[in-house]
Amino acid sequence: MTITHAAIYTQNLKKLEEFYCRWFGGKSGPEYENPSKGFSSRFVSFESGARLELMHSRNLNETVRREFTAGYAHLAFSAESEQEVENLTARMKEEGVPVVSGPRRTGDGYYESCVLDPDGNRVEITAG
Repeated sequence: MTITHAAIYTQNLKKLEEFYCRWFGGKSGPEYENPSKGFSSRFVSFESGARLELMHSRNLNETVRREFTAGYAHLAFSAESEQEVENLTARMKEEGVPVVSGPRRTGDGYYESCVLDPDGNRVEITAG
């Protein structure tokens, strides 16, 4: 068995799509819409074969995300080197992407930083 994709609900499909395509090299597919259900989605595919489904529903409820909340914790993208982690994190910070931590070496041996996507979801950038 393999995981085929992960999915994230968002209030703004376009904004989240642009973030993952710009910073992590994603390629977006066509938008799917189901007007009767007020649902739309778009897959973003990555070179590794991983996919992220970005979804919107007119019935979304806002939630308050905290650092230690049960459920989704983060996505992680693997960089080719520690220098790439540093460079990407610096460029993101310069352009206003919130950097939560790092770059740093973690207790389990990874070299990583953590940023927030436009919806406040944590995204790790790792080399390890």
